[in-house]
Amino acid sequence: MIQPLLQQDKWRIIDQSSLGPGFKALQSFAMDDTLCTSVGAKASSPVARSWVHHNTIVLGITDTKLPFLQEGLDILHKHGYQYIVRNSGGLAVVLDEGVLNLSLIFPDSEKGIEINRGYDAMYELIQMMFKDYDVQIEAKEIVGSYCPGSYDLSIKNQKFAGISQRRIKNGVAVQIYLCVNGSGSDRARVIQEFYDVGIKGNPTKFEYPTILPEVMASLSELLGENLTISDVMMKFLMVLKDHSQSIFSSQLEGEEIDLYQQYFDRVVKRNEKVLER
Repeated sequence: MIQPLLQQDKWRIIDQSSLGPGFKALQSFAMDDTLCTSVGAKASSPVARSWVHHNTIVLGITDTKLPFLQEGLDILHKHGYQYIVRNSGGLAVVLDEGVLNLSLIFPDSEKGIEINRGYDAMYELIQMMFKDYDVQIEAKEIVGSYCPGSYDLSIKNQKFAGISQRRIKNGVAVQIYLCVNGSGSDRARVIQEFYDVGIKGNPTKFEYPTILPEVMASLSELLGENLTISDVMMKFLMVLKDHSQSIFSSQLEGEEIDLYQQYFDRVVKRNEKVLER
């Protein structure tokens, strides 16, 4: 039975998957905060947003506590990555032109949307998107992956996606990164080196994953098919269309534009403060 959260009368689609390298990750965080506020205030239909960022490592707050943080950041820079700190939980993840990010943004109900309901809705969406393939997609923690969690998505114990949530102003954003193509293990090696250099075998206050590159892969590798971002976008839109009365394309409108600027300024200042040490 399909998750009720996926069955919306209308889905507002905001597609930012082809904006190119000039579209920065901090802009995405401001976008989702803006849309959470708008959807939570019932000023917008539920939103399905897609986005791609080039050569970006998204760090968690805990990553900024590494004993040799600057040396770790220098490694990321050496590999050609820029880096930012996310405004939700988790640890370091890799975003590039082969990684599609999706956000589902709902209004929170009076009783509240349980955290697992949001995760389950995204998990079911991905299962429906790839139902034509003879594979089993599992949701469980993949030990050795970067940013491990109980809702890692995997095929034959190789992780290709991770899910997170962001809650603000009566809105809930459920976010996923999907490694569509490219090498999952190559991405993992970058994070492996980041932690190796950032920790140098020293005791740490927080627990960081011991990265095993072989436990991560892209969907193209796992399915034996050269998938593109556009291919997966089509699957995404078709599932939403099949489970709603209508879907419509949109960008920010009206008061959302001013709200976005406020949230963007906030995340920029927050990043500067967190990374100034």
